[in-house]
Amino acid sequence: MNSLETLRWIGGVDGHLQMIDQTLLPVEFVEIDCRDVEAVWEAIKMLRVRGAPAIGISAAYGVMVGLQTAAGKDEAAFFGRLEEVTEYLASSRPTAVNLFWALERMKRRAEQLRGTPPAEIAEALLAEAREIHEEDKRMCREIGRYGAELLGDGQGVLTHCNAGGLATADYGTALAVFFAAAESGKQLHVYADETRPLLQGARLTSWELQRRGIDVTLICDSMAAQVMREGRIQAVVTGADRIAANGDVANKIGTYGVALLAAAHEIPFYVAAPTSTFDMSLQSGTEIPIEQRDPKEITHGFGRQTAPDGIDVYNPAFDVTPAELIRAIICERGVIRPVNTQRVLEVVTHE
Repeated sequence: MNSLETLRWIGGVDGHLQMIDQTLLPVEFVEIDCRDVEAVWEAIKMLRVRGAPAIGISAAYGVMVGLQTAAGKDEAAFFGRLEEVTEYLASSRPTAVNLFWALERMKRRAEQLRGTPPAEIAEALLAEAREIHEEDKRMCREIGRYGAELLGDGQGVLTHCNAGGLATADYGTALAVFFAAAESGKQLHVYADETRPLLQGARLTSWELQRRGIDVTLICDSMAAQVMREGRIQAVVTGADRIAANGDVANKIGTYGVALLAAAHEIPFYVAAPTSTFDMSLQSGTEIPIEQRDPKEITHGFGRQTAPDGIDVYNPAFDVTPAELIRAIICERGVIRPVNTQRVLEVVTHE
C-alpha cells in the first residue's frame, strides 16, 4: 500500500491547495480545495490538516494562495500582502513550530529577491513551497531508517496521537519507524492510544496502520499502564510538535503521562521528529506556548453532550515531556542520544 498523499498543490502560481479533511476520517475520505488564505487558516485551526510537518507545508502553500490577490501589483503592495498573509497564518495555531519555520522561510526567500518583478518572486516562492514539501518526504524516510534500527523483531510498541503520513508529507515520523521496520522484515505489534479528546489515535493512527497491514491494537489512553504492566510493550515512539534546545518535547496532551509510565516500567521512550521541529531559540520546554482549545471538544465531543451545562473545562492541546524521560530523539540526521543540550546542538546544527 502506498503512503498517503495528505496534501498537494494543483496548478502553477495561480493554483490551489488540496488536502484530506482529517476531521471526517476514518468514516469518510474527503479531499477539500483551499483556494484562498482564509480556507487554509480554517483548515489548520480546525485540524482538517494537523501534525507539525503537514501544518508547515500547508502554511507555505497558504502563502501562495494568499499572494494571488497581489498578482500584477507593484513591489510595495506585494510585500505588504506577504506580511499580512504570514501574520494571519501564524495566528492559526501556536504550538507547532513548523508553522512559523515555514512562514519565515517563505519570507526570507522573498526578501532575497527584492528588486525582482513580483511575478518572478511568486514563481520562486512556489518553488520554495514545493521544496519544503519534498524535503519533508525525504526526512520522513530517513527518520524511518534510523528509527527502525532501535526496534527489535517481535516487539510490542506503543504510540500516542498520530504521527503518520497524515501528519506529514509522506511517511510519517513515529509511524515511519514502524513502516520502515516492517519493510526490513521485522514483525511489530503496535498499540495505539485513542488520544482524547479528539481521538487522533483511534480515528487516524489505527486507520493508517491497518491500511498499511501493520498489526495494530487500539486501546483507551487510561489502559496504557496496564498494557505495559502485562509486558506487552517493549518501546514507545511518539512524534513532536516543538522541541526545545535541551531536548524537552511538546507533543499531544497525554504524551507526558505515557513517558512517565514508560519510565516506571523501564521501557525506552523515543521521539521521532525532523530538525524543523526543533526550536533552538527556547532553552527548555517551559518556554513552549501551549495551545488552549475549545471546551466543547471535551463537553460535546463529536457533537454529543457528555458533561453538564456550565461546567468549567481546562483543555490544553499539548504537554511537555522533559528530556530526562526520553531515551533518544530520532531525526533525519541520526539518533540524538543522550538527549541533552550538547547532543541536540551537535546533531541539529550539523550540516
